[in-house]
Order: sequence, then C-alpha cells, then structure tokens
Amino acid sequence: MAKQLELRFIKTVTESYKEQMAIDEANMLAVAQGIAKPSLRICYFKKPSVAIGYSQSVEEEVNLKACNALGVEIFRRMTGGGAVFKDPEKELNYSIIIPEEFAPGTIIDSYEKLCAGIVLGLKHLGLNAEFKPVNDIIINGKKVSGNAQTRFKGVILQHGTLLIDVDVDKMFSVLKVSDEKIRDKMIANVKQRVTSLKHELGFKPSFEAVEQCLIKGFEQALNAKIVPEELTSFEKQKIIELYNNKYNTDDWNFKR
Repeated sequence: MAKQLELRFIKTVTESYKEQMAIDEANMLAVAQGIAKPSLRICYFKKPSVAIGYSQSVEEEVNLKACNALGVEIFRRMTGGGAVFKDPEKELNYSIIIPEEFAPGTIIDSYEKLCAGIVLGLKHLGLNAEFKPVNDIIINGKKVSGNAQTRFKGVILQHGTLLIDVDVDKMFSVLKVSDEKIRDKMIANVKQRVTSLKHELGFKPSFEAVEQCLIKGFEQALNAKIVPEELTSFEKQKIIELYNNKYNTDDWNFKR
C-alpha cells in the first residue's frame, strides 16, 4: 500500500516577497534534512514586486526607473523562467515542497502531478482548468497560472502564481520593452493569452475561498493529509540568515 503523504499547511504573511523566497529555501532545506515534514504554503506579501528568473539580468528585463517611481521591489527567484510582475492585491501564490517519490517520472510528469492540485482546486470554484506543459494552467485556452520548480537532495520545490485578477498594462510598465510598437503588440498578445479568476467567474473571489479550494485540490491530487502547522525553530532561524545574507542583498538580486 502506498505511503500517504502528510503535508503541513503553512500561511505566511510578509512585507516583502524576498522574505517568501527565504522561507522557500529554509523549508526545502528542512525537508531535505528530515527536520520538517513536507509542506504546502500560501504566500501573502504586501509590496508589489518584479520577480526575475535565476539566470536573468535585471538591467535587461526590468524598467528600474518605473519600479522606483511606483515603489516596486525587485527580487531574484531560485527557480528559472522569465520576469513577472507580482501584485499582492491580484494574485495568490503557493509553494509546495515534497520528496521526489511522491511526484516521480520526468520533469513534465512531476509538473503535471503537482499542478493537478491547482486544476482540481479550481473545479471547486466551478472552473474547468487544464494543465498545459511544461508548467502552465489554462482556462478556456488562456493562462491563469504559471509555475516553476527546483530540486535539492531528493526534494522538489514547486512554487507558482494563480491570477485572481490581472493588470497587464501595469505589468508592462515595469518590465523592459524598448520599442513602443513592440510593447503595444506584446500587451495586446498577453491580454489575448492571459485570464484571471475574476474574468472567468464574473466576480472576484476572496483570497480565503481560493485558498481553501487549493487545499482541497492538493489533498485530492496527492492523496495527502494536510494539517495546519507552524514553522520549525530551525526554519525560523534559517529564514533570518537567508534573508539577511542572500535574498535581501544586491549581490543576489542584481548579480547578473
């Protein structure tokens, strides 16, 4: 009989998304070392931000002048992918960390297994979502969620965003597109390819309602028992170290 996955459910609220990145890594280290159980985390933050992928250059991807004017923070993820604008009022962010044995197979297999938590969760909202390889979730052919992974010592960390609402024009005000004509085309293209829960439902669901649906979805997708728990003392200490020495430093965020 297959071993049931036990997941801690943790909700973290921070000023900056940089702190959420420190929590991600601390969680991953703790699970890899057997200090903490696998976790599903919902991440709330207060500062609007631009997240750049691990290998990207801030200068090439981000309009620094616009970010400064709008009070938008810039941070680097530990995962790959492109630059995205993160709006705390319009998106729900999650992070899940599990041993690889619970999502075996290829990278795409593991994405599909974990993204099923969101697909099934959205069904509880009455939405028919689908997984689109490599790492997106779509509704009616339009992207509503993007996800990214990294691995460490037999542990998968996957985090992602679920768009409750979206402001494409603001998104492109802080991302760098040099040519105005190209910018207009890109904005029009993104508006055609991206959707939100508000658009699909005809109303904006509460964060709490979406959160509860995601918990149910991941329970179903992973046959998991999910129980609210706190961070361990190891994690709390590691978060402070990682934030101060890595995620809140220019060396990390502007290193490329």
